[in-house]
Amino acid sequence: MSGVSGVAGKKWCEVSERRQPMHIVVVGGGVVGVTTARELIRRGHQVTVLERHPVAGNETSKGNAAQRSYGVVYPWADPSMVFKALPWLLRQDGPLKLGLPPSVAALRFMFSTLRYAWSPGLFGLNKRAMLRLGVFSREWFLAIEQEHGLAFDGEHKGLLHLASSPQAMDDYRQLYRLLNEMGIAASLLTQQQVREAEPGMTGDGPLYGAIRYDTDGTGDCHLFSQALAGVCEQLGARFRYGVEVEALLADPQRVNAVQLRNPDGRSDILEADAFVVSAGCWSPGLVRPLGLNLPIYPVKGYSITVPLRDLEKAPVSTVHDDNFKVVSTRLGNRLRATGFVELVDFNRDIPDARIATIRKSVQSRFPGCADLDAAETWTGFRPMTPDGPAIIGRGPRDNLFLNTGHGTFGWTLSAGSAAVIAQVIEGEEPVVPLDAFRPGRFAE
Repeated sequence: MSGVSGVAGKKWCEVSERRQPMHIVVVGGGVVGVTTARELIRRGHQVTVLERHPVAGNETSKGNAAQRSYGVVYPWADPSMVFKALPWLLRQDGPLKLGLPPSVAALRFMFSTLRYAWSPGLFGLNKRAMLRLGVFSREWFLAIEQEHGLAFDGEHKGLLHLASSPQAMDDYRQLYRLLNEMGIAASLLTQQQVREAEPGMTGDGPLYGAIRYDTDGTGDCHLFSQALAGVCEQLGARFRYGVEVEALLADPQRVNAVQLRNPDGRSDILEADAFVVSAGCWSPGLVRPLGLNLPIYPVKGYSITVPLRDLEKAPVSTVHDDNFKVVSTRLGNRLRATGFVELVDFNRDIPDARIATIRKSVQSRFPGCADLDAAETWTGFRPMTPDGPAIIGRGPRDNLFLNTGHGTFGWTLSAGSAAVIAQVIEGEEPVVPLDAFRPGRFAE
């Protein structure tokens, strides 16, 4: 996985001439939409990005875990997780939370996830598909960084998943065999080796070892999205911020335009040759009138971002604390810590208890690294599908495409999924097989 492969490196330098340039509208200016725009521009198309926020990368991309975890991607519809979910719900500081009373949408998502988790063999197939896309995405991230030299506190120094119990370490040994089979660089570390890899980890949290994903990365997704959006604009893309896309205007064969509302409240119609929906949790409402049901649910998460007080006591890269299910990531002179899976629809409240648990995790691993009480808090919604894989491919009209529903792995998979959706748009065979990601699978 080191370096840019021959496939990615060669394709990065080539501009497809198989189709005439088109005007393509990308709905959504998060990291998935922006990377999609960049890839389409690279291929010679005219691109307009429509974003409801005033800047790029300002929703799910803004305060995420900051990890580009190419070797970690997996479906949440995991049979082994079913029996862990109930105890997590009952723990005060457990990582899974359900709003009470639960909404119909939350219950539907939970039961759909259980159904997919119990589908024989599906988890393994989907995990391998997501890992293949993760490996490919890493190559394209390296190509983007080499091409543009973006400043976003990006690194590729690996990722540690800690084992807080002997059982966790046994699970990692099984996982290591799969990673080795797929050619994904990983290592099993003893407790002492973990301390050597992360010398600032002097806390008293339980530790029995770790699995290390050797080539995984970090980076501020918000900064990356804004920087790459700037590159796109320099290359001729148009970004329209503060606009609400109200509808896709279509006939039975094609989408002809989008109906949108400008910041001043004025309605507008924008025509184009093709359309890509990358609107995260807001994607289902756009395609439902066209006959496509996308069961994307807004899984809520929380994060804190704080300047580091003592660099020697801080993480070197990304550390996943499996005791609290909290991820701590080094972003230059800052720390980002993220946690929780909460099913409360679009509730944006930030309870003190959630932030207290995240702080407790950081303190148990990296005591004294930062003034955690002074942290900037954030909450956001991951666009999660019940079976796990994102939704990538052609939609219910000839010129409609989807690149959405990446859940917790949007930052990780954005570069790779942008490349493959561009291949689909131009009629090429995607480098990464997309059967697990097909948009119509939920109706089958």
